[in-house]
Amino acid sequence: MIDFEKFAKYSKAGPRYTSYPTAPEFHESFTCRSYEDVLAHQDKSRKLSLYFHLPFCRSACYFCGCNVVYTSKEDKKERYIDYLERELELLSKHLDTSREVIQMHFGGGTPTFFSTAQLEHIIGAIKKHFKNFAKDAEISCEIDPRYLTKEQLEVLTCNGFNRVSYGVQDFNDEVQKAIHRIQPYDVTENVVKMAKEAGIKSINMDLIYGLPYQTFESFQETLRLAVTLDPSRLAVFNYAHVPWMKKSMRKIDETTLPHPSVKLAIMRYTIDYLESNGYKMIGMDHFAKPDDELFLAIEKGELHRNFQGYTTKGGADLIGIGLTSIGEGVRHYVQNFKEMDAYEKAIDEGKLPVHRGLILNDDDVLRKAVIMEMMSNFKLNIAGIEAQFGIDFFDYFADAIEALAPFVEEDLVMIDKVEKKILVNTTGTLLIRNIVMPFDAYLKKIPEAQRRFSKTV
Repeated sequence: MIDFEKFAKYSKAGPRYTSYPTAPEFHESFTCRSYEDVLAHQDKSRKLSLYFHLPFCRSACYFCGCNVVYTSKEDKKERYIDYLERELELLSKHLDTSREVIQMHFGGGTPTFFSTAQLEHIIGAIKKHFKNFAKDAEISCEIDPRYLTKEQLEVLTCNGFNRVSYGVQDFNDEVQKAIHRIQPYDVTENVVKMAKEAGIKSINMDLIYGLPYQTFESFQETLRLAVTLDPSRLAVFNYAHVPWMKKSMRKIDETTLPHPSVKLAIMRYTIDYLESNGYKMIGMDHFAKPDDELFLAIEKGELHRNFQGYTTKGGADLIGIGLTSIGEGVRHYVQNFKEMDAYEKAIDEGKLPVHRGLILNDDDVLRKAVIMEMMSNFKLNIAGIEAQFGIDFFDYFADAIEALAPFVEEDLVMIDKVEKKILVNTTGTLLIRNIVMPFDAYLKKIPEAQRRFSKTV
Protein backbone atom coordinates (compact mmCIF):
# COMPACT_ATOMS: atom_id res chain seq x y z
CA MET A 1 0.00 0.00 0.00
CA ILE A 2 1.42 3.39 -0.98
CA ASP A 3 1.35 6.12 1.68
CA PHE A 4 0.97 9.28 -0.38
CA GLU A 5 1.02 11.58 2.64
CA LYS A 6 4.61 10.49 3.28
CA PHE A 7 5.35 10.67 -0.41
CA ALA A 8 4.27 14.29 -1.01
CA LYS A 9 6.66 16.01 1.38
CA TYR A 10 9.78 14.70 -0.32
CA SER A 11 9.48 16.77 -3.50
CA LYS A 12 12.81 18.47 -4.22
CA ALA A 13 15.13 19.11 -7.15
CA GLY A 14 17.16 16.04 -7.99
CA PRO A 15 18.77 14.09 -10.85
CA ARG A 16 16.97 11.32 -12.72
CA TYR A 17 20.15 9.23 -12.57
CA THR A 18 20.27 7.97 -16.11
CA SER A 19 23.99 8.16 -15.34
CA TYR A 20 26.33 8.55 -12.41
CA PRO A 21 28.14 10.90 -12.28
CA THR A 22 25.34 12.90 -13.90
CA ALA A 23 25.72 14.84 -17.15
CA PRO A 24 26.53 18.23 -15.50
CA GLU A 25 29.83 16.66 -14.41
CA PHE A 26 30.92 15.96 -18.00
CA HIS A 27 33.69 18.32 -19.16
CA GLU A 28 35.31 19.43 -22.39
CA SER A 29 38.82 18.32 -21.41
CA PHE A 30 37.58 14.88 -22.45
CA THR A 31 38.23 15.13 -26.20
CA CYS A 32 38.09 12.93 -29.27
CA ARG A 33 41.63 11.78 -28.42
CA SER A 34 40.43 10.76 -24.95
CA TYR A 35 37.63 8.73 -26.54
CA GLU A 36 39.97 7.10 -29.04
CA ASP A 37 42.18 6.00 -26.14
CA VAL A 38 39.16 4.61 -24.27
CA LEU A 39 38.03 2.63 -27.33
CA ALA A 40 41.53 1.28 -27.91
CA HIS A 41 41.62 -0.20 -24.42
CA GLN A 42 38.05 -1.54 -24.18
CA ASP A 43 37.48 -5.17 -23.27
CA LYS A 44 36.63 -6.71 -26.65
CA SER A 45 34.67 -9.49 -24.99
CA ARG A 46 32.06 -6.99 -23.78
CA LYS A 47 28.95 -6.69 -25.90
CA LEU A 48 27.71 -3.51 -27.57
CA SER A 49 24.59 -1.38 -27.27
CA LEU A 50 24.13 1.16 -30.06
CA TYR A 51 22.21 4.42 -29.81
CA PHE A 52 21.51 6.55 -32.91
CA HIS A 53 20.15 10.05 -32.50
CA LEU A 54 17.93 11.11 -35.40
CA PRO A 55 17.19 14.66 -34.33
CA PHE A 56 14.68 16.09 -36.79
CA CYS A 57 11.09 17.16 -36.13
CA ARG A 58 8.78 19.25 -38.28
CA SER A 59 7.72 21.49 -35.37
CA ALA A 60 8.23 21.95 -31.64
CA CYS A 61 6.24 20.13 -28.97
CA TYR A 62 6.44 22.60 -26.10
CA PHE A 63 6.81 19.99 -23.35
CA CYS A 64 9.77 18.25 -25.01
CA GLY A 65 13.16 18.21 -23.32
CA CYS A 66 14.98 16.36 -26.11
CA ASN A 67 17.72 17.73 -28.37
CA VAL A 68 15.82 18.43 -31.58
CA VAL A 69 16.39 20.16 -34.92
CA TYR A 70 13.24 21.58 -36.53
CA THR A 71 13.07 21.41 -40.31
CA SER A 72 10.84 20.58 -43.26
CA LYS A 73 13.72 20.36 -45.73
CA GLU A 74 14.70 17.00 -47.21
CA ASP A 75 18.21 18.16 -48.02
CA LYS A 76 18.95 18.67 -44.32
CA LYS A 77 18.01 15.08 -43.58
CA GLU A 78 20.05 13.78 -46.52
CA ARG A 79 23.03 15.83 -45.35
CA TYR A 80 22.69 14.38 -41.85
CA ILE A 81 22.66 10.82 -43.19
CA ASP A 82 25.88 11.56 -45.04
CA TYR A 83 27.54 12.74 -41.82
CA LEU A 84 26.20 9.71 -39.92
CA GLU A 85 27.88 7.46 -42.47
CA ARG A 86 31.11 9.38 -42.12
CA GLU A 87 30.95 9.16 -38.33
CA LEU A 88 30.48 5.39 -38.61
CA GLU A 89 33.53 5.20 -40.86
CA LEU A 90 35.62 7.15 -38.32
CA LEU A 91 34.28 5.09 -35.42
CA SER A 92 35.12 1.80 -37.14
CA LYS A 93 38.81 2.82 -37.15
CA HIS A 94 38.85 2.87 -33.35
CA LEU A 95 36.13 0.40 -32.30
CA ASP A 96 36.08 -3.36 -32.90
CA THR A 97 32.74 -3.46 -34.72
CA SER A 98 32.78 -7.27 -34.84
CA ARG A 99 31.74 -7.32 -31.16
CA GLU A 100 28.25 -8.69 -30.60
CA VAL A 101 25.45 -6.11 -30.60
CA ILE A 102 22.72 -6.96 -28.10
CA GLN A 103 20.78 -3.69 -28.25
CA MET A 104 20.13 -0.90 -30.73
CA HIS A 105 17.87 2.10 -30.32
CA PHE A 106 16.75 4.89 -32.63
CA GLY A 107 15.88 8.03 -30.68
CA GLY A 108 15.08 11.59 -31.60
CA GLY A 109 13.64 13.87 -32.62
CA THR A 110 11.33 11.78 -34.72
CA PRO A 111 13.18 8.85 -36.33
CA THR A 112 10.22 8.15 -38.60
CA PHE A 113 10.35 11.73 -39.89
CA PHE A 114 12.95 10.16 -42.18
CA SER A 115 11.40 8.60 -45.31
CA THR A 116 11.27 4.87 -46.03
CA ALA A 117 14.27 5.15 -48.35
CA GLN A 118 16.20 7.24 -45.84
CA LEU A 119 15.56 4.73 -43.05
CA GLU A 120 16.77 1.92 -45.31
CA HIS A 121 19.89 3.97 -46.10
CA ILE A 122 20.64 4.53 -42.40
CA ILE A 123 20.11 0.88 -41.44
CA GLY A 124 22.22 -0.25 -44.38
CA ALA A 125 25.08 1.99 -43.25
CA ILE A 126 24.86 0.58 -39.73
CA LYS A 127 24.89 -3.04 -40.89
CA LYS A 128 27.83 -2.34 -43.16
CA HIS A 129 29.93 -1.84 -40.03
CA PHE A 130 28.09 -3.78 -37.32
CA LYS A 131 27.41 -7.26 -38.70
CA ASN A 132 27.26 -9.27 -35.49
CA PHE A 133 23.78 -8.73 -34.07
CA ALA A 134 22.64 -11.23 -31.44
CA LYS A 135 19.62 -13.32 -32.44
CA ASP A 136 17.74 -11.99 -29.44
CA ALA A 137 18.98 -8.39 -29.78
CA GLU A 138 16.57 -5.74 -28.53
CA ILE A 139 16.12 -3.35 -31.46
CA SER A 140 13.80 -0.45 -30.79
CA CYS A 141 12.58 2.84 -32.23
CA GLU A 142 10.89 5.88 -30.72
CA ILE A 143 7.95 6.89 -32.90
CA ASP A 144 5.71 9.92 -33.16
CA PRO A 145 2.40 8.32 -34.25
CA ARG A 146 1.75 11.26 -36.58
CA TYR A 147 4.72 10.18 -38.69
CA LEU A 148 4.52 6.48 -39.47
CA THR A 149 3.48 4.60 -42.58
CA LYS A 150 3.11 0.89 -43.17
CA GLU A 151 6.07 1.09 -45.53
CA GLN A 152 8.30 2.62 -42.84
CA LEU A 153 7.19 0.02 -40.31
CA GLU A 154 7.93 -2.73 -42.83
CA VAL A 155 11.49 -1.40 -43.25
CA LEU A 156 11.94 -1.52 -39.47
CA THR A 157 10.50 -5.00 -38.95
CA CYS A 158 12.37 -6.45 -41.94
CA ASN A 159 15.57 -5.19 -40.32
CA GLY A 160 14.93 -6.80 -36.96
CA PHE A 161 13.21 -4.02 -35.02
CA ASN A 162 11.12 -5.73 -32.37
CA ARG A 163 10.13 -2.89 -30.03
CA VAL A 164 8.40 0.42 -30.64
CA SER A 165 7.69 3.26 -28.26
CA TYR A 166 4.86 5.63 -29.17
CA GLY A 167 4.80 9.17 -27.81
CA VAL A 168 1.24 10.00 -26.79
CA GLN A 169 1.49 12.27 -23.70
CA ASP A 170 -2.25 13.04 -23.44
CA PHE A 171 -5.41 12.45 -25.49
CA ASN A 172 -7.22 15.61 -24.35
CA ASP A 173 -7.79 18.23 -27.09
CA GLU A 174 -7.17 21.26 -24.87
CA VAL A 175 -3.94 19.79 -23.50
CA GLN A 176 -2.75 18.88 -26.99
CA LYS A 177 -3.31 22.44 -28.20
CA ALA A 178 -1.43 23.87 -25.22
CA ILE A 179 1.62 21.65 -25.85
CA HIS A 180 1.49 22.22 -29.64
CA ARG A 181 0.94 18.56 -30.50
CA ILE A 182 -2.39 17.70 -32.11
CA GLN A 183 -2.65 13.91 -32.17
CA PRO A 184 -6.20 12.48 -32.26
CA TYR A 185 -6.89 9.13 -30.63
CA ASP A 186 -7.51 7.40 -33.96
CA VAL A 187 -4.00 8.31 -35.16
CA THR A 188 -2.47 6.48 -32.20
CA GLU A 189 -4.98 3.64 -32.48
CA ASN A 190 -4.01 3.13 -36.11
CA VAL A 191 -0.26 2.86 -35.49
CA VAL A 192 -0.72 0.49 -32.55
CA LYS A 193 -2.83 -1.74 -34.79
CA MET A 194 -0.16 -1.51 -37.52
CA ALA A 195 2.57 -2.62 -35.11
CA LYS A 196 0.54 -5.57 -33.84
CA GLU A 197 -0.28 -6.66 -37.38
CA ALA A 198 3.43 -6.42 -38.22
CA GLY A 199 4.19 -8.88 -35.42
CA ILE A 200 5.74 -6.45 -32.94
CA LYS A 201 4.88 -7.78 -29.51
CA SER A 202 6.58 -5.12 -27.38
CA ILE A 203 4.70 -1.82 -27.69
CA ASN A 204 5.36 0.96 -25.22
CA MET A 205 3.29 4.10 -24.84
CA ASP A 206 4.54 7.30 -23.18
CA LEU A 207 2.14 9.46 -21.17
CA ILE A 208 2.95 12.61 -19.21
CA TYR A 209 1.10 14.07 -16.22
CA GLY A 210 1.58 17.64 -15.06
CA LEU A 211 0.95 19.20 -18.49
CA PRO A 212 -0.99 22.48 -18.98
CA TYR A 213 -4.78 22.28 -18.57
CA GLN A 214 -4.64 18.69 -17.33
CA THR A 215 -7.19 17.87 -14.67
CA PHE A 216 -7.69 14.76 -12.60
CA GLU A 217 -10.77 13.92 -14.69
CA SER A 218 -9.12 14.57 -18.06
CA PHE A 219 -6.17 12.31 -17.23
CA GLN A 220 -8.56 9.59 -16.09
CA GLU A 221 -9.94 9.60 -19.63
CA THR A 222 -6.44 9.58 -21.15
CA LEU A 223 -5.59 6.49 -19.10
CA ARG A 224 -8.84 4.79 -20.10
CA LEU A 225 -8.14 5.40 -23.78
CA ALA A 226 -4.53 4.26 -23.44
CA VAL A 227 -5.57 0.96 -21.87
CA THR A 228 -8.07 0.30 -24.67
CA LEU A 229 -5.06 0.11 -27.02
CA ASP A 230 -3.52 -2.67 -24.90
CA PRO A 231 0.19 -1.70 -24.99
CA SER A 232 2.58 -4.13 -23.31
CA ARG A 233 4.24 -1.29 -21.40
CA LEU A 234 3.27 2.18 -20.26
CA ALA A 235 5.67 4.90 -19.16
CA VAL A 236 3.85 7.60 -17.20
CA PHE A 237 6.24 10.48 -16.64
CA ASN A 238 6.02 13.47 -14.34
CA TYR A 239 6.42 16.53 -16.60
CA ALA A 240 9.79 18.18 -15.98
CA HIS A 241 9.25 21.92 -16.50
CA VAL A 242 12.75 23.33 -17.06
CA PRO A 243 12.27 26.51 -19.14
CA TRP A 244 15.77 27.73 -18.20
CA MET A 245 17.08 24.77 -20.26
CA LYS A 246 14.47 24.43 -23.02
CA LYS A 247 13.25 27.62 -24.69
CA SER A 248 10.14 25.93 -26.13
CA MET A 249 8.87 25.36 -22.58
CA ARG A 250 8.67 29.13 -22.12
CA LYS A 251 5.63 29.04 -24.44
CA ILE A 252 3.73 27.16 -21.74
CA ASP A 253 1.64 29.35 -19.44
CA GLU A 254 2.80 28.20 -16.00
CA THR A 255 -0.52 29.25 -14.45
CA THR A 256 -2.20 26.44 -16.42
CA LEU A 257 0.00 23.69 -14.96
CA PRO A 258 -1.87 21.45 -12.49
CA HIS A 259 -1.29 22.00 -8.77
CA PRO A 260 1.02 19.47 -7.06
CA SER A 261 -1.99 18.10 -5.17
CA VAL A 262 -3.67 17.35 -8.50
CA LYS A 263 -0.52 15.66 -9.79
CA LEU A 264 -0.40 13.56 -6.64
CA ALA A 265 -4.03 12.53 -7.12
CA ILE A 266 -3.28 11.67 -10.75
CA MET A 267 -0.35 9.50 -9.72
CA ARG A 268 -2.37 7.72 -7.04
CA TYR A 269 -5.17 7.01 -9.53
CA THR A 270 -2.75 5.97 -12.30
CA ILE A 271 -1.17 3.29 -10.12
CA ASP A 272 -4.51 1.91 -8.94
CA TYR A 273 -6.10 2.04 -12.39
CA LEU A 274 -3.25 0.39 -14.28
CA GLU A 275 -2.77 -2.31 -11.67
CA SER A 276 -6.50 -3.06 -11.80
CA ASN A 277 -6.16 -3.42 -15.58
CA GLY A 278 -3.41 -6.02 -15.62
CA TYR A 279 -0.25 -3.89 -15.37
CA LYS A 280 2.36 -4.05 -12.64
CA MET A 281 4.37 -1.07 -11.45
CA ILE A 282 8.05 -1.76 -11.92
CA GLY A 283 9.34 1.35 -10.26
CA MET A 284 9.89 4.92 -11.27
CA ASP A 285 7.49 5.89 -14.09
CA HIS A 286 7.06 2.42 -15.62
CA PHE A 287 4.31 -0.18 -15.80
CA ALA A 288 4.37 -3.51 -17.60
CA LYS A 289 2.28 -6.62 -17.98
CA PRO A 290 3.45 -9.52 -15.78
CA ASP A 291 4.73 -11.48 -18.78
CA ASP A 292 6.84 -8.55 -20.04
CA GLU A 293 10.64 -8.81 -19.90
CA LEU A 294 10.98 -5.69 -17.74
CA PHE A 295 8.69 -7.07 -15.05
CA LEU A 296 10.36 -10.49 -15.12
CA ALA A 297 13.79 -8.83 -14.88
CA ILE A 298 12.93 -6.79 -11.80
CA GLU A 299 11.48 -9.89 -10.14
CA LYS A 300 14.91 -11.51 -10.62
CA GLY A 301 16.85 -8.37 -9.68
CA GLU A 302 18.29 -8.18 -13.20
CA LEU A 303 16.92 -4.85 -14.42
CA HIS A 304 19.42 -2.28 -15.69
CA ARG A 305 19.27 1.46 -16.34
CA ASN A 306 21.08 3.59 -18.90
CA PHE A 307 20.43 6.62 -21.10
CA GLN A 308 17.82 4.61 -23.00
CA GLY A 309 15.84 3.99 -19.80
CA TYR A 310 15.21 0.64 -18.17
CA THR A 311 16.51 -2.41 -20.01
CA THR A 312 17.10 -6.11 -19.52
CA LYS A 313 20.36 -5.86 -21.50
CA GLY A 314 23.12 -5.11 -19.02
CA GLY A 315 26.88 -5.51 -19.19
CA ALA A 316 27.29 -3.81 -22.57
CA ASP A 317 29.27 -0.79 -23.71
CA LEU A 318 26.91 1.89 -25.03
CA ILE A 319 28.09 3.58 -28.23
CA GLY A 320 26.32 6.87 -29.01
CA ILE A 321 26.26 7.93 -32.66
CA GLY A 322 24.88 11.15 -34.13
CA LEU A 323 24.28 14.67 -32.89
CA THR A 324 24.34 15.00 -29.05
CA SER A 325 24.43 11.20 -28.52
CA ILE A 326 25.85 9.87 -25.26
CA GLY A 327 28.00 6.76 -24.90
CA GLU A 328 28.93 4.88 -21.74
CA GLY A 329 31.46 2.29 -20.63
CA VAL A 330 32.70 0.87 -17.36
CA ARG A 331 34.88 3.93 -16.68
CA HIS A 332 33.74 6.64 -19.07
CA TYR A 333 30.93 8.75 -20.46
CA VAL A 334 31.18 10.57 -23.77
CA GLN A 335 28.83 12.99 -25.53
CA ASN A 336 28.86 14.26 -29.10
CA PHE A 337 28.43 17.92 -30.03
CA LYS A 338 24.91 19.34 -29.60
CA GLU A 339 25.27 21.96 -32.36
CA MET A 340 25.10 20.75 -35.96
CA ASP A 341 27.87 23.08 -37.16
CA ALA A 342 30.33 21.77 -34.55
CA TYR A 343 29.29 18.17 -35.21
CA GLU A 344 29.88 18.55 -38.96
CA LYS A 345 33.14 20.48 -38.51
CA ALA A 346 34.68 17.72 -36.39
CA ILE A 347 33.78 15.05 -38.94
CA ASP A 348 35.04 17.23 -41.81
CA GLU A 349 38.36 17.35 -39.94
CA GLY A 350 38.42 13.56 -39.66
CA LYS A 351 37.70 13.58 -35.92
CA LEU A 352 35.09 11.78 -33.89
CA PRO A 353 32.57 14.54 -32.98
CA VAL A 354 33.22 14.44 -29.23
CA HIS A 355 32.10 17.49 -27.27
CA ARG A 356 32.72 16.39 -23.70
CA GLY A 357 32.90 13.39 -21.42
CA LEU A 358 34.27 11.97 -18.21
CA ILE A 359 36.73 9.36 -17.00
CA LEU A 360 35.38 7.78 -13.82
CA ASN A 361 37.65 7.38 -10.80
CA ASP A 362 37.41 4.45 -8.37
CA ASP A 363 34.93 6.27 -6.12
CA ASP A 364 32.73 7.12 -9.14
CA VAL A 365 32.66 3.47 -10.25
CA LEU A 366 31.72 2.30 -6.76
CA ARG A 367 28.97 4.88 -6.29
CA LYS A 368 27.69 4.23 -9.82
CA ALA A 369 27.29 0.53 -8.97
CA VAL A 370 25.34 1.35 -5.81
CA ILE A 371 23.11 4.03 -7.34
CA MET A 372 22.31 2.14 -10.54
CA GLU A 373 21.54 -1.10 -8.70
CA MET A 374 19.11 0.72 -6.43
CA MET A 375 17.59 2.76 -9.26
CA SER A 376 17.00 -0.40 -11.27
CA ASN A 377 15.98 -3.05 -8.77
CA PHE A 378 15.09 -1.04 -5.63
CA LYS A 379 17.38 -3.10 -3.44
CA LEU A 380 21.09 -3.47 -2.85
CA ASN A 381 23.21 -6.52 -2.12
CA ILE A 382 25.70 -4.93 0.26
CA ALA A 383 27.79 -8.08 0.59
CA GLY A 384 28.18 -8.17 -3.19
CA ILE A 385 29.34 -4.53 -3.27
CA GLU A 386 31.84 -5.20 -0.47
CA ALA A 387 33.24 -8.23 -2.27
CA GLN A 388 33.46 -6.44 -5.62
CA PHE A 389 35.14 -3.29 -4.32
CA GLY A 390 36.98 -4.49 -1.22
CA ILE A 391 35.34 -2.02 1.18
CA ASP A 392 33.47 -2.02 4.47
CA PHE A 393 30.16 -0.62 3.17
CA PHE A 394 28.88 0.83 6.43
CA ASP A 395 32.20 2.55 7.08
CA TYR A 396 32.63 3.89 3.53
CA PHE A 397 29.04 5.15 3.28
CA ALA A 398 28.52 6.16 6.90
CA ASP A 399 27.23 9.61 5.90
CA ALA A 400 24.79 8.16 3.35
CA ILE A 401 23.45 5.64 5.88
CA GLU A 402 22.92 8.49 8.33
CA ALA A 403 21.11 10.52 5.66
CA LEU A 404 18.81 7.57 4.98
CA ALA A 405 17.65 7.51 8.61
CA PRO A 406 14.41 9.48 7.95
CA PHE A 407 13.46 7.03 5.19
CA VAL A 408 14.16 4.12 7.54
CA GLU A 409 12.14 5.69 10.36
CA GLU A 410 9.16 6.08 8.01
CA ASP A 411 9.46 2.46 6.82
CA LEU A 412 10.28 3.50 3.26
CA VAL A 413 13.69 1.81 3.40
CA MET A 414 14.94 -1.20 5.35
CA ILE A 415 18.67 -1.53 6.06
CA ASP A 416 19.60 -5.01 7.28
CA LYS A 417 23.13 -4.99 8.70
CA VAL A 418 23.05 -8.72 9.46
CA GLU A 419 21.90 -9.92 6.03
CA LYS A 420 23.75 -6.98 4.48
CA LYS A 421 21.06 -5.63 2.19
CA ILE A 422 18.99 -2.53 1.57
CA LEU A 423 15.35 -2.95 0.56
CA VAL A 424 13.04 -0.17 -0.68
CA ASN A 425 9.31 -0.63 -0.12
CA THR A 426 6.50 0.16 -2.58
CA THR A 427 6.10 3.80 -1.54
CA GLY A 428 9.87 4.17 -1.50
CA THR A 429 10.22 3.06 -5.12
CA LEU A 430 8.40 6.22 -6.14
CA LEU A 431 10.97 8.19 -4.16
CA ILE A 432 13.98 6.26 -5.41
CA ARG A 433 15.68 9.42 -6.73
CA ASN A 434 15.53 10.90 -3.22
CA ILE A 435 16.73 7.66 -1.65
CA VAL A 436 19.86 7.34 -3.81
CA MET A 437 20.82 11.04 -3.57
CA PRO A 438 22.79 10.52 -0.30
CA PHE A 439 25.18 8.28 -2.27
CA ASP A 440 25.88 11.08 -4.80
CA ALA A 441 29.23 12.67 -3.90
CA TYR A 442 28.83 15.50 -6.42
CA LEU A 443 25.35 16.56 -5.32
CA LYS A 444 26.62 17.23 -1.80
CA LYS A 445 28.79 20.04 -3.19
CA ILE A 446 25.78 21.91 -4.62
CA PRO A 447 23.58 23.90 -2.19
CA GLU A 448 20.00 22.69 -2.48
CA ALA A 449 18.75 26.11 -3.61
CA GLN A 450 21.18 26.01 -6.55
CA ARG A 451 20.32 22.54 -7.85
CA ARG A 452 19.05 22.91 -11.42
CA PHE A 453 17.12 19.65 -11.77
CA SER A 454 13.46 18.76 -12.16
CA LYS A 455 11.43 18.03 -9.01
CA THR A 456 11.45 14.44 -7.80
CA VAL A 457 7.68 14.56 -7.22
